[in-house]
Formats: sequence, structure tokens, C-alpha cells
Amino acid sequence: MIKVKPEHLRGAANICSANGRHPLAAMFGADETNIGGKLAIYCLFYNTDKRNMDIVKAEFEDEDKLSYPCLTAIFPAAVWYERELHDMFGFEPEGHPDLRPLVLHESFPRDFYPLRKRYAVNHKVRGQRDFNMCTAQGEGVFEVPVGPIHAGIIEPGHFRFSQAGEAMLQLDAKLFFTHRGIEKAVEGKTPMEALPIIERICGACSVANTLSFCQAVEKLSSVEVPRRAWLIRTLALELERLYNHVGDTGNVCAGVGFSPMISQGARAKEYLQQLNEELTGNRFLRGLIVPGGVTMDVDDKLMELIAEELKRVKDIYSSMVKIMWDAGNFLNRIQTTGIIRKQTAEDLAMVGVGGRASGLTRDSRKDMGFGLYDELDFKVISKTNGDVEARIQVRIEEVEQSMDIIRQVLYLLRQDKTELRVDLGELKGLEGAWGISESPRGDNLQWLILNAEGKIERLFVRSASYPNWPALPIAVQGDIIPDFPLINKSFELCYACIDR
Repeated sequence: MIKVKPEHLRGAANICSANGRHPLAAMFGADETNIGGKLAIYCLFYNTDKRNMDIVKAEFEDEDKLSYPCLTAIFPAAVWYERELHDMFGFEPEGHPDLRPLVLHESFPRDFYPLRKRYAVNHKVRGQRDFNMCTAQGEGVFEVPVGPIHAGIIEPGHFRFSQAGEAMLQLDAKLFFTHRGIEKAVEGKTPMEALPIIERICGACSVANTLSFCQAVEKLSSVEVPRRAWLIRTLALELERLYNHVGDTGNVCAGVGFSPMISQGARAKEYLQQLNEELTGNRFLRGLIVPGGVTMDVDDKLMELIAEELKRVKDIYSSMVKIMWDAGNFLNRIQTTGIIRKQTAEDLAMVGVGGRASGLTRDSRKDMGFGLYDELDFKVISKTNGDVEARIQVRIEEVEQSMDIIRQVLYLLRQDKTELRVDLGELKGLEGAWGISESPRGDNLQWLILNAEGKIERLFVRSASYPNWPALPIAVQGDIIPDFPLINKSFELCYACIDR
């Protein structure tokens, strides 16, 4: 970790990024006054050469002087992070191009910074602040507001389109309507007390969130997690990717009303979620992963069931994919629609399907080598078109890869006789640790610091959707408004993951 003065943060971050070769992984604040520190900003950069994170920390001597040189000027990916730092801590990035509120909406007062330690988790607050939407101006340009309440059952988000005819000139998205304050709520809890909350940050990414958290906890211990536990964790992570990708393929088709494919995607997903329930007692694989290992084993009977269900889902999915690619009208809607170019994906440090459909090859399973993935044979799927079709293609090929990974894991499980869980013993306090996992949407990153009593001092959660959401307004530019549901669903961005 490199520690610098705030005025040197931009320069140090530029060095850590190796002039952009190491993308920005996360940027977050911490109030460390209760543990003898100060208000601080952390910047994490992927260093795939070392398979580690390069970390820069800037400490602020005076909480009334929290300005620093804006990083967005050289790292466009920092734009949301810096807005959130301003909302939650009061940090002032000098020269930021768009310092409107991000997380805190109109009902919050000015000069209220909820992640500072002076505010209790049950602090009651009400106030007023401005929250302006960005729109295009000019003759013949009009606005179309959508949301925050939608016709479907998705979570709330408000989209403001600026249009000329049907063409979308600009989109501004207002999110964080159901911000839950999870990072604040877990302060003062032990890792085990916080675990049920972490599992429920998002239903679709329950395994990924839990695994990232547990990895951070385990780095604060000197104990190694048993091999069998890692095999079962890998199985759960790939099953989570599988049921999401299969269901999301059908959901993309919903953007054009391709009803048979919606039904087939939902059918295959249902079989997989019923399988999840057989494994763990619930459809979202909760209660399985804990610090130190796993709580449940996979016996021969369950292995046979998994193999049978994979075959059934593969047959349904293969038939579904064939029908999709044989439908000319469907291909006409998805090709060259919602394009994100490779340079944009690099600038925004995009992850997962969104990034890999635009030419990136970033995958934390390969790049960071967590768990047992180095022992498994699989490919990172990447396309170059960056359109809706490319994002569907990445999912389709990743489904095949995940099924193959699961088969390899089942083979290794039959040979392994190690234990399921170990006691981590006493955890290191006052020392930061990060954990990462590859969720269905991309890598999920968490940062954890415990106090001297072993309770959570600071937890930062960055889902895969967080760096990908800013790409959506870029992807829609120039397309027609009937294509918005299609483009939006092709990213499958999660509301809950960012509303933590």
C-alpha cells in the first residue's frame, strides 16, 4: 500500500495504474478516527501481473479540508466513485465534471455525510437538496421520462431520455432509490453476524457477494481453507452463473417480445433453481459459504442429480439458442444495437459480460486466480462487436464453459476427502483485506477492516454492476427508444447490488 498526501493522490494513482494498463478496480472512503486514523480515500487497481491489487491511500489531516485533485480527469471510471465519496463522506474532488448527488436524493439535507462515524446507523434525518437531471437542449428535442416505478417487477430507477424523433440523443439515469445503508449497518458486527446481511445484498449474486466477503475475512487469518470447501464453493459460483445466464438470455428476448424464448429461458432457470434448493435448502444458494469453508457437503447422490439436471438444461438451452439464431427479425433487432466500443469499455473499467462483449478479456477467475480456478480448464469468452448480439453470444458460450467447469469439479469432488471447514482463529485487526469473485455480471470486490475487538470497522462493497451502469447511457445514443428495453436487458445491470 502506498500512503500519500491528498494533493498527491492523482499522481500516485496514475503511477499505480501503469499509465492505464492496470484498470481502476474501486475507489472508496473510510472514517478511521475510531481506530486512531483519519478520514481517508483508498484507490485499488488491478495488477494482473502480480495477481493482486495495487493500493493507494490518501489521509486527510483536517475533516474541514477534504479537497483533492479529481481522478475522473484521467480515469473516467472514477466518475461514480467520486460522486459517492462526496455524498457519503464530503470529499471534494477539484475539477470534477459532474458532482451532482449520486446516492443521496432530494429528501436528504445538505452537509450530511452518513458514513462518517459521528452518525449512528439509526440516525434519523430529513431535509432537502437539489437533484437535477441532465438533458439535451435544442429545437425539436423533447424529453421522455421513464420510471422510477415500472410496469414490471424490477426495482426502481428513473431514466430521462432526450430525443429527436425516435432517436435517443442522451440518457440520464437516476438510481439508488432503495439505498439500504448495508455498509453502515454491518459496522460493529462480527463477520459471522454480518454474513446473513452480506448474503442478501442481492439475490442473483448471493454466492459472489458471500464469497468475496469470506475471502476478505480469511485473508485476516493465517489458516488455509480446505480444498473440498473450495471445490464446493466453485460449484456454487458456477451454478449461480449458470442460472443467471440462462434466465438472462430469455430476459433479453423479452426486450423485443420474443415470448417463446422468454418462457424457455424461465423454464431452464427454474430447473436450476430447484437444483439449488436440493443442494442448500433454498433457491439462491444461501447458507452454504461461511468464513473458513462451507456448511454442507455434496454426496454422490447429489452429484448424480447435478449431472442429470445439467443435461436437461443443456438440451433446453441448445434448442432455445438455435431458434433465436434462426429468427431473422430477432437478429435484425440485436445486431449493431447498443454498441459499446472497446475504448469506452477500457475507459470505464467495465467488467463481466458487458466488458468482454466489447473486446476486453478481464475475468477475475483467470486474472486474480482465486480458489481452485488455476486447476480448471476453461476459456475466457470475448467478442469484439460490443452490441446486444455480442453480449448474448458471450452468455451463451459462458453457459457451455460453466457446465464444463461443473463437470470438472464433480470429478475432483469424488476424489477429495478433505474437511469442509476450519476455524480461522483470531483475526488481524486494524488491517485491510480485499476479496474478489466472478459473479454472473463480472467481478465482485469487497474491502474489509476489523477493529481491535474483531468487529467490522469498515466494509466496502463494489458489485459488478457498479462500473457497468455508466456505460448504459453511452450504449443507447443514436438508437431508437423502442430499443432501450433490449439494450438495458442485454447488460442485465443489477439495482440491488448498487443499492447496498
